[in-house]
Amino acid sequence: MSSHEFPLKVVPVSITQPDLWLLALVFFGVGDLVTTAIGLQVTGVVELSPVLAQFSGRTVYVMMLCLKVAAFAGCYLLWRAVPGPHAISAPLVLAVIGILVTTWNSVVLASALL
Repeated sequence: MSSHEFPLKVVPVSITQPDLWLLALVFFGVGDLVTTAIGLQVTGVVELSPVLAQFSGRTVYVMMLCLKVAAFAGCYLLWRAVPGPHAISAPLVLAVIGILVTTWNSVVLASALL
C-alpha cells in the first residue's frame, strides 16, 4: 500500500421508517419552512412554487403550512394503506423532497446574502 492509499471500510447503514419520518419532519416540515421564511425576507429572493407565489405576507406561510400538513396526512394514510416493505416509500419521498428543497433554499439564501 502506498502512502497515498488508505483502507476504507464500508459499513452498511440501516435506516428505519421512524428515522425517515424524523428526517421528513426535520427537512420537509421544518427546514423548508424556515429557509423559505428567511428567504422571503431577502431582497431578490422569490417563491418559485406557482401555488404559493400567488400569496403574500402571512398568507404564504399559512398556505405552506396547510400544504405541508396535507402532504404529511396523505403520506401517513398511504404509509398505513400500503402493505409490507413498500410502505417505506411514503416517508422516504417526504424526506428526499425535504432534503432537496431545504438544500436548494439554503443555496439560494447563501447566493443572495454573499
